[in-house]
Amino acid sequence: MLLLLLLLQLLLLLQLLILLLLLLLLLLLLLLLLLQLLLLLLLRCYCCCCCYCCCCYCCCCCCYCRYFYLS
Repeated sequence: MLLLLLLLQLLLLLQLLILLLLLLLLLLLLLLLLLQLLLLLLLRCYCCCCCYCCCCYCCCCCCYCRYFYLS
């Protein structure tokens, strides 16, 4: 009987540990998602108005766009 109670307690502890690990994993996934959204906001690209090329951090000049891509 005592052995059975000990086993049940061990099982409960194991369940709690698994639950904590799952919560940690979920938190990590949420953090990665937030990081990805932040990177997406920081690296979003604007289209240039003279040549319709899309590039990051430059607008309205094709030569500058090409230079930006080549460098």
